[in-house]
Amino acid sequence: MSEQPTATLARSRVGILGRRAAGHPYRALRRALVVGWLAAAGVPAGSPVAEAPAPTTLRVLQLNLCNSGRASCYTGRSLTRAAEVIRAERPDLITLNEICQDDVPALLGVFTAVHNGARVVSAFQAAGDRPSGADTRCRDGQPYGIGLLTRLAADSRYAVHSGLHPTQDVADPEERPWLCVHVDGAVHACTTHLAATSRAVALTQCAHLLGEILPAIRRSTGYTPTVLSGDLNLRLGDDPAVRSCEPPGYLRAGDGAVQHVLVTNDLALCCARSVTMGGTTDHPALLATLTIDPRRTNRG
Repeated sequence: MSEQPTATLARSRVGILGRRAAGHPYRALRRALVVGWLAAAGVPAGSPVAEAPAPTTLRVLQLNLCNSGRASCYTGRSLTRAAEVIRAERPDLITLNEICQDDVPALLGVFTAVHNGARVVSAFQAAGDRPSGADTRCRDGQPYGIGLLTRLAADSRYAVHSGLHPTQDVADPEERPWLCVHVDGAVHACTTHLAATSRAVALTQCAHLLGEILPAIRRSTGYTPTVLSGDLNLRLGDDPAVRSCEPPGYLRAGDGAVQHVLVTNDLALCCARSVTMGGTTDHPALLATLTIDPRRTNRG
């Protein structure tokens, strides 16, 4: 079963959409973290595995599809290739950059089929357009922005948080967004597409998201391990470099260029690799594998 939010909060800095996840002591979340993903994978909650959970894995797929129809990297074929990659790699969480709003339900159908009709949720956040004060638009008129798909346990509650970064490059009419889905008792999954025209602005956006926005959301919902995946437009060798916005307590893996996955260190980030998009966009896909181990989830 798939679920899609019925509205978006495009202008709020920390908006909540959907059912608000109630806070819980983190000790109680340690079992829920793994059991929720096991349940989504079809392992009964009362089974010996769920009662004494072993480490399990979470596969995160980052895709920048360059699908606005306006940029020079547009081919019109990246959505088809994205569906092929999803079928082949079977990720649990997908983050999407440079997409049109209708790309989300198109890929949601593929994602749901891959997981045999399990409960999944999707979210979209449009980029802002400074001259009009409205949304940035794809060539066909759809809102343009970022998206996220994730699977859920049958009884999970979730909330969507989204907005625009408070610092933007005033020379760029596109106002960059961020988007998070908080799955109660399981994971806090986020994506963003940071400024491409100024590394200093991209660094400020990254630092504010990780240092201010995400902690504020966690204070309101209760702590869960966090995954941030996206095109940060910052490289290891840049000045400033992507490491400049990594706060203490996070691990990072990347594609060797501008796409990165950052996770709180109560998740084990075992590996990451690029997946070819066959020339359909100017970025490879980035696939990262996380290990969720209740012995590591010791915050709170």
